[in-house]
Amino acid sequence: MITEMKYNTQEKRLTLPEYGRNIQHMVDFCVTIADREERSRCANAIINIMGNMFPHLRDVNDFKHILWDHLAIMADFSLDIDYPYEVVKKENLYIKPAKLPYPQGKIVYKHYGKSLEKMIRKAVNYEDGEQKEYLIGLLANHMKKSFLTWNKEVVDDRKIFDDLEQLSKGNIVLDEEQHKLTESKDILFKKNKNLSRRQNK
Repeated sequence: MITEMKYNTQEKRLTLPEYGRNIQHMVDFCVTIADREERSRCANAIINIMGNMFPHLRDVNDFKHILWDHLAIMADFSLDIDYPYEVVKKENLYIKPAKLPYPQGKIVYKHYGKSLEKMIRKAVNYEDGEQKEYLIGLLANHMKKSFLTWNKEVVDDRKIFDDLEQLSKGNIVLDEEQHKLTESKDILFKKNKNLSRRQNK
């Protein structure tokens, strides 16, 4: 007697493909077992097999709970047993999460980014002194580095100081004679060196 081959494309779509079709067949069979106690033993055996498929996840919190959730899902929530955990409910399975609010507010210069604008506002409110001067110097150098990352060309310090003055609403004014930033060529050299090192790994 020749048994007709059945292709996967002819079978029903797997709910959780990572477990494979054999596990799905086991779950389908388990649902049909009439005796409740035998059905529970079968479910536990399936859980053990499922766990053995992913031994590297055994240390994950609630690993067993996740397996029982997956079993309930593969059984289309029709497996009548006493679950050791409260499994996910079918009506909660496909609820879409609430949309995250998209941050509003225009970025003045995209190459500097929103975070730097916030840091400049913080620096403005710093108490005058060495710490404030040091922070402003760090911000100005970071602005220059960001500018060169986006524009890939030499930039004059005066441009950075003008942008910093604008972003601070005139509260931070730097003098080219007193404040020296890292040379553009040094920033570009360090950037190219780091890029070359990553490519050669």
